[in-house]
Amino acid sequence: MAASISPLRSSVRICLPLTAHYHCCLAKLRIHKKYDSQRRHLNQSATRHAAVVISGTELARQLHREIQRDVEELVAQGNMRPHLGVVLVGDDPASRTYVRNKTRAANILGISSDTVVRPSSVSQEELLELIDRMNRDWRVSGLLVQLPLPEHINERAVCNAIAPEKDVDGFHIVNIGKLCLDQRSMIPATPAAVWEMIRRAGDATVTIAHRCTPRERLKELTSLADIIIAAAGVPGLITADMVKEGAAVIDVGINRIQDPKTGKVRLVGDVDFEGVKEKAGFITPVPGGVGPVTVAMLMKNTVTAARNALMH
Repeated sequence: MAASISPLRSSVRICLPLTAHYHCCLAKLRIHKKYDSQRRHLNQSATRHAAVVISGTELARQLHREIQRDVEELVAQGNMRPHLGVVLVGDDPASRTYVRNKTRAANILGISSDTVVRPSSVSQEELLELIDRMNRDWRVSGLLVQLPLPEHINERAVCNAIAPEKDVDGFHIVNIGKLCLDQRSMIPATPAAVWEMIRRAGDATVTIAHRCTPRERLKELTSLADIIIAAAGVPGLITADMVKEGAAVIDVGINRIQDPKTGKVRLVGDVDFEGVKEKAGFITPVPGGVGPVTVAMLMKNTVTAARNALMH
């Protein structure tokens, strides 16, 4: 995704390369607040030797403190502690890692959680029955099913089976529809994390590109952008020659590649970090960038779900 933002209220050009499993929805960017530890706006270039690395880990710590306060406030008022229910299907190592990170974060923040594991051979009917039971369980504040699912299971049917008010991933068709209509809804954690990292200076007009957009056309768009957000699942998609001097680059991509020097598997984003950081004004790393903030926003959605349940 590429965006151009001025310090005041202006239109923003955004290009978003999407993969099948990225559920990123972008509408208005309300950008009004600085990081406590950073003095420059994301859209301001300055004399520098390399880009300022935006620490998602540090921002996640700030969000954690806010969420912990909200959780303790709920409990102090005599309410049930927020509870996150997670469904994990199969034994995919990446999915297990994601679930472990989410439940660990919940525990740190005072949110209780449990993970229900089903084999990859589970039928869609059985999975939908499990979700229905968890929907009706008043002890479950928020519910998520870790994606991707085995090929014989319809992911859209599963996402739509989760009660919208418990849908902390924000993938239910009702939540997606409300988001598109600018109504209150659960916002998917990844785009919510991106917003949290870059909200600084005004509204956004969105233009969408994808991983198959011809490179020269994509370069035309990104070269005009003050903010580039890459979410394509293509290692090294965004290179230094595609980036405007002083731009802010947010890397949402998570790709596992084999290091040619060590032979070990390592995580990289969609951005050529070493090359782009010499030209950009701000850049997020992978790992340690959008990921920790995404988990924090998922926890925030869980607390929101718990608060919403009190109103019904």
